[in-house]
Amino acid sequence: MLTNKVFMKKTKRGNILKIVREHYLRDDIWCGSAACQTCPADENAALLDEVPEPVSERFAFPHYLLLDTNVILYQMDLLEESAIRNVIILHTVLDEVKHRSAVVYKRLRAVLSDPARKFYTFVNEHHKDTYVEREPGESANDRNDRMIRTAAEWYGKHLAPRVGKKSAGAGVRIVLLSDDADNRAKAMALGLNTCSALEYMKAAKATFAHLLDKIAQRELVSESKDPLFPSHLTMLQIHEGIKGGKLMQGGFLASRENYLEGYVRVEGIEKAVLIQGRMNLNRAVDGDTVAIEMLPESEWKAPSDVVLVDEQTDPGDMVEPDPTFSVKPQAEREPTAKVVGIIKRKWRQYCGILLPSHIQGSTRHIFVPAERKIPRIRIETRQAATLLSQRIIVAIDQWPRHSRYPQGHFVRALGPIGSKETENEVILLEHDVPHSRFSEDVLACLPELPWTITAADLQRRVDLRGITVCSVDPPGCTDIDDALHARRLPNGNIEVGVHIADVGHFIRPGTALDREAASRATTVYLVDKRIDMVPGLLSSNLCSLRGGEERFAFSCIWELDDEANIRNTRYHKSVIKSKSALTYEEAQIIIDDAKQTNDVATSLRLLNRLAKILKKRRTEKGALVLASPEIRFQVDSETHDPIDVKAKQLLETNSMVEEFMLLANVSVAEKIEQEFPECAMLRRHPCPPQANYEPLVKAAEHQGFEILTTSGKELATSLDKAVKPDNPYFNTMLRILATRCMMQAVYFISGTVQRDEFFHYGLAAPIYTHFTSPIRRYADIIVHRLLAACIGADSTYPELLDKKVNSNLCNNLNYRNRMAQYAGRASVALHTHLFFRKRSEDEQAYILFIRKNALQILVPKYGFEGTIYVTGRNNEEIKTGVRFVYDEEQQTQRCGQVVFRAFDPVIVRLSLDSTNVQHEKLVFELVKPYIEGFSVKAQGADAEVETPKRKGEPQQTTKSKKNKKAK
Repeated sequence: MLTNKVFMKKTKRGNILKIVREHYLRDDIWCGSAACQTCPADENAALLDEVPEPVSERFAFPHYLLLDTNVILYQMDLLEESAIRNVIILHTVLDEVKHRSAVVYKRLRAVLSDPARKFYTFVNEHHKDTYVEREPGESANDRNDRMIRTAAEWYGKHLAPRVGKKSAGAGVRIVLLSDDADNRAKAMALGLNTCSALEYMKAAKATFAHLLDKIAQRELVSESKDPLFPSHLTMLQIHEGIKGGKLMQGGFLASRENYLEGYVRVEGIEKAVLIQGRMNLNRAVDGDTVAIEMLPESEWKAPSDVVLVDEQTDPGDMVEPDPTFSVKPQAEREPTAKVVGIIKRKWRQYCGILLPSHIQGSTRHIFVPAERKIPRIRIETRQAATLLSQRIIVAIDQWPRHSRYPQGHFVRALGPIGSKETENEVILLEHDVPHSRFSEDVLACLPELPWTITAADLQRRVDLRGITVCSVDPPGCTDIDDALHARRLPNGNIEVGVHIADVGHFIRPGTALDREAASRATTVYLVDKRIDMVPGLLSSNLCSLRGGEERFAFSCIWELDDEANIRNTRYHKSVIKSKSALTYEEAQIIIDDAKQTNDVATSLRLLNRLAKILKKRRTEKGALVLASPEIRFQVDSETHDPIDVKAKQLLETNSMVEEFMLLANVSVAEKIEQEFPECAMLRRHPCPPQANYEPLVKAAEHQGFEILTTSGKELATSLDKAVKPDNPYFNTMLRILATRCMMQAVYFISGTVQRDEFFHYGLAAPIYTHFTSPIRRYADIIVHRLLAACIGADSTYPELLDKKVNSNLCNNLNYRNRMAQYAGRASVALHTHLFFRKRSEDEQAYILFIRKNALQILVPKYGFEGTIYVTGRNNEEIKTGVRFVYDEEQQTQRCGQVVFRAFDPVIVRLSLDSTNVQHEKLVFELVKPYIEGFSVKAQGADAEVETPKRKGEPQQTTKSKKNKKAK
């Protein structure tokens, strides 16, 4: 059956196009139920149980749940519970969820992919009995609700017992679960069984009573209670207010120190607007986009100078009056506003603890988030006795006017308070990463809060707070250790400054903090967490060059001409105030937006132009531009499981930052080696032996290219020339191969190595060190101390000039650095496994290496590398009747008429082998070219999903690299 959808579309030129889309309807779409007496029997295909056992006694008869969109959007925490089974998801609902929330959609897809959960997707929009046309004047939402009710009606009739037919599941019914009161009312009028998720779970069997805790409180709040907060304006009122200039909008930032205070950053206003007092905050939560109305100047306030923590523990709604803030002089008062509406909530799931209730047996409790900027949350739970000793996750559902606190629901327990996730713990232990809490002796070395810069500090430093300095880092970076500035000088030259966090000011030689940092040697970055080298008070606060905050820095400042030639260099211990902490993407947008002409934009454009000249000069000298398959995971804020993964994308701003970090490192290396020729801590990258290049040279040769390797310059030039127009990824793969040929860069002490061995091969730099990341690398702290001694900003001490002591230190630094890299890769592997659980994908890939018994594969989409074994032990056939022949000279693998060479495109299947719980493996299987008895068939609508590995076959592994900031 065929129907047509007709609609009009206006083109950019103003023409009207009539678009007709054909919509096919069928009558043979399977309902998914084993109890069905109508659909063609298929024992292997049955999904929904013949006799379903629901968790609720709300409906006494056997039934399947049919969900509307709101239930999925707001009750996903409940739906992810394994007890919820035998559920029908309509295609209409699935599509609406996809468009309204990508996060919830991915979570739902994960549930749908688990056969044990008994979730079935019914393609109702293509079934002739469940498809409905949109009526004139009917909204899309109303039409979707009508389709849901129509499908529920059809299922009820479809599964009704047939005369003369018997089935154990005869008479199984449908329950429409809806959190939309209007939808439920219309469903009841049709005689459908329906209720809300809350009503359904309130009648849960005793075994599943704890699942009631998972219900998001979406029911309308009774207006009989006296409101505690002013009403929020509607979106229409907010829009009109902003358009008329009466209201402003911006992001709300809650105060860490005072729970009754916050700020709103409004575009076009340099200083954030103060919000003070419970009524003025009006239920705004940190991160929300809010609408504000300025108060009369007579009501302006000054920021509070006290730390105010909410200590109320009663889960009721009695509100204590706001404390009286000290009255400040008029000159100290700031523009103050009140929140009048919420434009966009930025609620997430929050980790914290549950407070014990004052009332024995009470189900109402207060949850205290670990993040002090988040208000306490009221939840209901029947598991308090257990959860009081756990760190738990809670989600906010709503914040009605009558409630002192937002209302939420329990999501899950993380484990005992203070415990760490098991898999991450294993990774840290296996890679010898020190990760215990910092000792009391170490913490005692930290400065006391509140910490401020004193007049005496300013006298000993160069004051650079008036310069337009900004940082550019990856998204979410909190340990910001470098910032940049560029400005035109009166003489026409350009002043460029690299400002590095002055960690050495806080970490003094010989202290417990110094010894701990030297032992840890580096910050370790896992996919979902980092293990800091120094306590968080330094790494993410006092040493982090955050936007708008005064910080100590060690500055390297050059005077450059327009061709980026250095005219002079100077070094200062300084005080800076970063104007902005930007991500790479944000900085790139500013550079590319010609309309932005402020000081930050001017500085960034100067830096970017000079960086291109510096990079061109480096590459002309033989610096290598290599590649590695780095990937970035998108991690679920609740579970920390990967929900998406993609190859890392680099922008011009990545290169811009890198160039000036490299320039600073070279300049500092020259300075400290000149002053301390016997004990400077440097970093070298040995030239690889020519034998290392054989795989690269041979692979390129088979593709018609000559790679010269006698010098870095020749290698760089020949790599640049090796381009295949028909394979845009070819050059990247060559560079990945070149990376595999390299030696590892290491730290060393200048007096222990001959001068000609100082060379850094990859950077084509005669001398090099690490100066730019002292928050996360201990080597940089030593270099800071040497540089400070060079310029008279600090004194030396015996260990700093002891070659033997520092050579041993270098050994530890090199070891810890190597282990940190491996731990990061192991974390990527773990999250890769989580991503591919219960899923398999056929992806475009390329052969990276030809091995004697295997093909090494690279999947550009994800940056994954893996292995397809073509022979078993002793070169025997890996599968009966399939024999591969390896040609070492030609670097090929042949199977019959199929020949595999490096860089050949292939299609591979990615899946997870979970047969060994201890060591899960990501499996690569060949799809195309197809070899009978070896390849797996391409996945399609009717294709059977292949099992990842069969018993007795060799294990296959994948290698990936962690996305890190290059410095």
